[in-house]
Amino acid sequence: MLDLPRFYQACNPSRPLAVSNPEDQRYFINFSEVRGGDIVQELGRSIALLYPNQATAQLFTGHVGSGKSTELLRLKANLESQGFHVVYFQSDQDLEMGNVEVTNVLMAITRRVSESLEGIGIRLRPRYFERLLEDLSQLFQTPVNLTEVSFSVGMASVTAEARASNERLSQLQQYLEPRTRSIIEAINDQLLKPAIASLPQQGKRGLVVIVDNLDRMDTVQKVGNRLQSEYLFVGRGEQLKGLACHVVYTIPLELVFSDELPPLINRFGDRPKVLPMVPVQTRDGQPYEPGLVLLRQMALARAFPEFSAEQRLAHIREVFEDEATLDRLCYISGGHMRNLMRLMYGCLLKQDPPFSRATLEAVIRNERDDLASLIDDHEWKMLMDAVDRGRVNTSDDYNKLLRSLYLLEYRAPDERWFGINPVLTETEAYQRLRPQVDP
Repeated sequence: MLDLPRFYQACNPSRPLAVSNPEDQRYFINFSEVRGGDIVQELGRSIALLYPNQATAQLFTGHVGSGKSTELLRLKANLESQGFHVVYFQSDQDLEMGNVEVTNVLMAITRRVSESLEGIGIRLRPRYFERLLEDLSQLFQTPVNLTEVSFSVGMASVTAEARASNERLSQLQQYLEPRTRSIIEAINDQLLKPAIASLPQQGKRGLVVIVDNLDRMDTVQKVGNRLQSEYLFVGRGEQLKGLACHVVYTIPLELVFSDELPPLINRFGDRPKVLPMVPVQTRDGQPYEPGLVLLRQMALARAFPEFSAEQRLAHIREVFEDEATLDRLCYISGGHMRNLMRLMYGCLLKQDPPFSRATLEAVIRNERDDLASLIDDHEWKMLMDAVDRGRVNTSDDYNKLLRSLYLLEYRAPDERWFGINPVLTETEAYQRLRPQVDP
């Protein structure tokens, strides 16, 4: 029988799944077979198999809401099962996404690693950062007594104070910027290397840091009219990869379709790993059944996590009016994880399950009209060109189409292409431009 309160909570579109949690594990569906490969396995092999005793820096990206956080939490669980101590954190909890400097990222890593190590009984007192904290507490007039609080708590207090206003954040950045090199040396010599030396006593093989949500940084321009993401990962990439442990950074998808991609690859030694959409149709518009099969399971697992795949299919009508309504939901989501969850949540706001086709169509109309109202004639033309070619140009205009989820990237096992968000194919503008296409 459907547990409604649990179903409501499971359909929260903003909550990533932590597969190390037995409850969340029951909701997880592995889409790697229809996404062109298992990116988590690739990231993990570089760390655990190819370079277990060397520092690595890897980049991971995809559309916002495509499931990156869930995949990174799966990577965390996999590496922990192989004996690594993994520090995962969401950077937008520590950083101001409209104004990110390399020193802000380094200080956030310092704080989060210290906090995590303290949690397993490894207490390090990096003298450089203790002196730095004393200076910063005087700068902001917020006294920090490190004899009474842990180093990580003191760091959190000072950085939170800096985020309180743009003026204070600017003060912090101006103070830290000339010290970037010494900060990296101190992180390595006084924090990361001593931690890695201590971890075997805890039965650990090494240290991995996963910095999530850096892909959410604002698309503002920094020094030299470069986008903030280009400035940080290309202009300052050598410093970000200079840490003496394994690091995985999320980056904005725009970098993969930018002229800055070649220097980015040169900085980090490999292409960013991209998490694409789950294909709901082939490039020529035919239904892609392998993708739809898994999306049906994703939707039904939220209602019946304890059931097998076959059992879930037998209980479709407890959640949806009929099989066609479920298929309609899966198709119109475009294979985008958060879109699918958001549409289901929208149905929940209107009625209890089973969801009627009329309710789903009302939610879809709202989604369609809201999205279409933001697209101008020039963007429609670019959308049509991108769909015709199956690829995008390296320009800010096309990056906007990707950021806004007007265009979605797909990678089936034997090809890759760009498709228009299916909800947009049902707009009057699309039908006017493509009258011969039947959505």
